[in-house]
Amino acid sequence: MSDAGSTPSADAPYADSTWFVVPLFNEGAVVGDVIRDLRTRYPLVVCVDDGSSDDSAQIARDAGAAVVRHPYNMGQGAALKTGIDYALRDPAMRQIVTFDSDGQHQVDDAAQMIALREQEQVDVVLGSRFLDARTKPGLIKRLVLWGAVHYSNLTSGVRLTDAHNGLRVLGRHACEVITIEQNRMAHASEIVEEIGRHELTVREHPVHILYTDYSRSKGQSVLNSVNIVIDMLFR
Repeated sequence: MSDAGSTPSADAPYADSTWFVVPLFNEGAVVGDVIRDLRTRYPLVVCVDDGSSDDSAQIARDAGAAVVRHPYNMGQGAALKTGIDYALRDPAMRQIVTFDSDGQHQVDDAAQMIALREQEQVDVVLGSRFLDARTKPGLIKRLVLWGAVHYSNLTSGVRLTDAHNGLRVLGRHACEVITIEQNRMAHASEIVEEIGRHELTVREHPVHILYTDYSRSKGQSVLNSVNIVIDMLFR
């Protein structure tokens, strides 16, 4: 565990005390590269295989990640909860990073968010697509995300520019007090509401979400937009 007297690497701050929690569902085509790239800088990675029907779990294990498997698909919220619980078993863990398995998140962004959390001593750092111009969501997704931000700001009391960004850094205290009961996409709003309920300190940081040909071929952007709308309607 890094302590006050240690000097973290500039390109991978607190690598020995930061766990990356990676939900995994049928991403065998890309997850090996994602994990190998991540572990060149951050070796502590747990993938939660959420009932994949392909060889995702074995590929992630071969790439060096610890792998926990759900017996059937329970949803991303459940996968994050399992991964956070796993990381909390490490007494040296200072923070976790929630990180997608499909190649949309950037390790550089995560490293900067970790450094920001440690520098400002806040509980949570959340990624935002809308603090710079690198991310290029389509019009429909942009409109849905805009609506989600206003909904979340109204219901949680936490003022954000991007309420459904999966790249997050949660300090140990935040991991211990945040309760995730919503298994599927509603977990994103739930996490923000928990931040407000527990009066956790939070910062946002600009991130680049890379919408790849692979993710577009799976329809993830459109599907996530639909899930966000359903989340807001039911909540």
